[in-house]
Amino acid sequence: MSTAVDPKIETPANEPEANKLFRMCIKYAGSDLHLKVGMPPSMRLSGVLRQMQLPPLTSSDMERLMFPLLSPRQRGILDEEGGVDFAHLVFDGDVETRFRVNLFKQRGRLSLVARRVNNKIPSFEALHLPAVLADITQYDQGIVILAGVTGSGKSTTIASMLQYVNERERMHIVTIEDPVEYTFKDDKSIINQREVGIDVIDWDTALKHAVRQDPDIILVGEMRDRETFSAAMHAAETGHLVFGTIHAGTAPSTIGRLLDLFPRDMHSSLRQSLAFNLKAVIAQKLLPTTKEWADKGVGRVPTNEIMRINPTVKKLILNEDDNKLGDAIRIGKEEGMMDFTESLRQLVVAEKIERAVAFEVAPQPESLKMALKGITINQPGIL
Repeated sequence: MSTAVDPKIETPANEPEANKLFRMCIKYAGSDLHLKVGMPPSMRLSGVLRQMQLPPLTSSDMERLMFPLLSPRQRGILDEEGGVDFAHLVFDGDVETRFRVNLFKQRGRLSLVARRVNNKIPSFEALHLPAVLADITQYDQGIVILAGVTGSGKSTTIASMLQYVNERERMHIVTIEDPVEYTFKDDKSIINQREVGIDVIDWDTALKHAVRQDPDIILVGEMRDRETFSAAMHAAETGHLVFGTIHAGTAPSTIGRLLDLFPRDMHSSLRQSLAFNLKAVIAQKLLPTTKEWADKGVGRVPTNEIMRINPTVKKLILNEDDNKLGDAIRIGKEEGMMDFTESLRQLVVAEKIERAVAFEVAPQPESLKMALKGITINQPGIL
């Protein structure tokens, strides 16, 4: 399906030609810009991809539009690795709009997906996030992990948590990102943001430096490999609060995803480290809202699963009883824990999402059906 998009958006003479497309995304409040050879440019509007009424892009179009956006280093990464991440800024007077860009090759041709990042860091309330996230920011040390697929809002949620600290605590916060997404303004805290490839040569060097920079909080971005997670764990063990993200569907499955980064003979020691240093796992998905909320300008809201590491969860991790972590979450409501079933129930009751949407993403549809009827399932013993 296509949407009528005005192609007559003016671009200043000194700007890259590609900014015309980025400005369209800004004008129509698109969350993402998609460019692919053989297809017209597309935007994601309220969660749905819509084609612009523009001609299909050719290979020469993509090269002409994209190559001027890249530094020599980024061009080298694209040629060597087949894809490159970078931040792209579009200015309108003093207003800066930031895009998180992934430019990649598919079937030998260039494609682009760019996520528009809001300049203003939203509050928990504006994002419709659980209030317990405020408590989770108050740990002195340890690791807090945001889990979810690409596009689930993990980075925005972490930015909101760090901004909560920034507005209230005198801390030193160091972020290591590739690329930097949200730009913070120092409030009560001092925030130093380092972009890999621009401010520091690589993740390992950045993390080595970070623990020497007197930080209270470190954001390590995506824990994509064994080295990054090991460095994050070391930072936690030496008295820092570390935030990171990982691709995992649920809070309990995050434990398995972390273990998968390491050979099996290291799993026992890793479980020990997780049990004593992991503080919370927040899994997240973004869902389309009801028409009423969409008309208010809220196109998507998060559903969250929150697992905090209390003595019960710690024991289950140590004993390799990961299959019982879901039960531990369900009986941990007084400590701010919540599974996806309860989160979805709350969103449906608040009329923020449709019942059909909730059942489509519910891990246990029958449990959600009973919860919406007010039926509480007795929890089995888990110890």
